[in-house]
Amino acid sequence: MRCAHGRRLPLDLAREARERSRSGCVDSAVRCQLPAHATGEHHGLVDDLEYDTALWLRWQGTDVALAVLRDCPAAGPAPDGEGCCLFLDHAGRHTWADTEPQITGIG
Repeated sequence: MRCAHGRRLPLDLAREARERSRSGCVDSAVRCQLPAHATGEHHGLVDDLEYDTALWLRWQGTDVALAVLRDCPAAGPAPDGEGCCLFLDHAGRHTWADTEPQITGIG
């Protein structure tokens, strides 16, 4: 299960994020993408940057900052090998290991 904490981007960081963003368009708020946790830093994806890096908003209490982090290279088990959508050396499980199984119709 993903963390339920979210954060609005402060205006100065939103401007900086738009300038650094590939698309030039960023959301005004993000949700922590890490597995559910009660303590420590939260990380919300702002935008992909260059190949294998992304812009993240990280916060803990009132401390908030933008961070450019390398993508996590882990891939799930075959046959589809879905990649992890987090950053390198993140805490907790990879995103592909933290999803509910798909239920298909019977019939």
